[in-house]
Amino acid sequence: MSVVIAMIAVSAMACQFALLRVSFPVAPSTAVMTGNLTNAALSLLDTLSRSQPLTADAEEQLRKTLKLLVGFFAGCIAGAAAVSWFGDWAWLSAVILAGAAIVLR
Repeated sequence: MSVVIAMIAVSAMACQFALLRVSFPVAPSTAVMTGNLTNAALSLLDTLSRSQPLTADAEEQLRKTLKLLVGFFAGCIAGAAAVSWFGDWAWLSAVILAGAAIVLR
């Protein structure tokens, strides 16, 4: 039952973002990762469509969004690995990486 509820929630967020994107293409996202995933799906379908695309730059939009999704997925994997290895101390990995980024910059 919880999986069904989660999928309904995800579908609702995707519909909300898709409606915003189709109605107001220049509006900023109100749900970042849901928006990125929905944007990738819409851009992919727009790119593969044989009819008139909804947006002129669907291929470029798809490239940009896929980079964000791959980065997000990699971050999820890194976070899961950190929790698996370090348990409650996993939050320190984000602090250490941020500190290293500041030092290396």
